[in-house]
Amino acid sequence: MKKVVLAYSGGLDTTFCALHLSKDLNYEVHAVLVNTGGFSQQELKEVENRAMSLGIASFKILQVVDTYYQEVIKFLVFGNVLKNQTYPLSVSAERILQAKSLADYAKSIGAKAVAHGSTGAGNDQVRFDMIFQTIIPDIEIITPIRDLKLSRQEEIDYLKKHGVSMNFEKAAYSINKGIWGTSVGGKETLTSSEYLPEEAWPTQVSASQPTELQLTFVQGELKGVNDQEFSNPVDAILEVQKIAAPYGIGRDIHVGDTIIGIKGRVGFEAAAPLIIIKAHQLLEKHTLTKWQLFWKNQLAEFYGNHLHEGHYLDPVMRNLESFMESTQEFVSGQVRVMLHPYRFSLLGIHSTHDLMSNKFGSYGEMNKGYTGEDVKGFTRILGNQTAIFHQVNHSDDA
Repeated sequence: MKKVVLAYSGGLDTTFCALHLSKDLNYEVHAVLVNTGGFSQQELKEVENRAMSLGIASFKILQVVDTYYQEVIKFLVFGNVLKNQTYPLSVSAERILQAKSLADYAKSIGAKAVAHGSTGAGNDQVRFDMIFQTIIPDIEIITPIRDLKLSRQEEIDYLKKHGVSMNFEKAAYSINKGIWGTSVGGKETLTSSEYLPEEAWPTQVSASQPTELQLTFVQGELKGVNDQEFSNPVDAILEVQKIAAPYGIGRDIHVGDTIIGIKGRVGFEAAAPLIIIKAHQLLEKHTLTKWQLFWKNQLAEFYGNHLHEGHYLDPVMRNLESFMESTQEFVSGQVRVMLHPYRFSLLGIHSTHDLMSNKFGSYGEMNKGYTGEDVKGFTRILGNQTAIFHQVNHSDDA
C-alpha cells in the first residue's frame, strides 16, 4: 500500500477523505493535524479519536505555533499587514504554514502522495497545491472533494453507509479559529449587503467598562502586556486576546479578490492582531524616518498580497523579510491603548527612540535646530524646479 499524508481537521470533508483514500483507493492513510493555535486540548483529543476510528494507519499532531510566529506572524506585524487595509490574513497565513509542515512531514515518512479536503471553489486549494508542488514535486496531490465534485449530502451519505457516527448537521456559521484571528462564514457573507448577527461571532461581548492596555515592543516584537513580561511573543499575543476579545474588538467583514478571480466576503474577529498591528504601526510613526515608512508600506503591501495568494516560497519573500526586520532596530517602546466595547483608541507612546523629541523643536510651536532664514532658503530651493516649469510654460498667463 502506498502512503498518503492527509491534511486532517476532523470535519466532514477530511473525514470523507480519510475513509475514501483507505477503502476506495487502497492507500495507507497517515492523517496529520497541523496545529497553528486554533484547537483546545479537548478538541485535539476528539479529533484524534475520530481519526483513529476510521481505520487509518496513523494520526499525528504537529505543534507549530512557535514556528508559525517566527516564520509568518512576526513579519505580518513588522509590515503592519492588513489586506485591503482591513484583514490580518487570519486564515491565509496559517494555511501557508500548514501546507509547508505537511509537505515536510510527507517527505520524512516517504509518502507517495499527499491529500487535502479543499473544494474547487476557494483559495485554500491553490495555497496547498502551490506549496506541495514546490517542496514535494514528485509526490502526487490528491483532492477527493474537488476531483469528485461532491455535494455535502453525498459526503454524508457515504459516511453513513460506512457506519461513521458524527454530527452531520451543518452549523449555521463556519468557524476557523487560530492564534492570528478567527474567520466566520455564513449566509450573510454570501451577500453583498448583509452583516453578521451578534450570535454569529464566536466571542460574545461581556466587558463594558473602558480599560487601558500598555503594550511593550522590543525591536518590533511584542514582549510585554501591562505589567507582564513575556520571553515568547506568542504568549503576549494570547494575553492581548484574552483581555480584548470580551470587548468585541476586531470584528469586521473583509471583501477582496480571491486567487481564483472572483470576489469573496468573509467575517472575522481578530482583537489581538488588530490591536497589535495598529499599536506597532503607531510606534513606527514615531521611531522610523519618512522614507523608511514609505518604502516599508509599499513592500509590506506586496508581501501581504503575495503571502495571501500562496507565494510564500517565492525567494523575494525572504528578501522582503530581511528588509522589514532591518527596519525594526529602533522600534522599541510602550504603546498605550484604551479598550472600549467594539472599539479601541491609541493614546500615545513612550520610547527612547522617539523622533518627536522636543529638544529639536515642537511642531507648530517652536524650532530649535534652524532659523527663519534657513527655512526661506530651503523653501526657495525646494520649489525651484516647479517655479521654473510654470515660468517657462505659462509665461503669458495673466
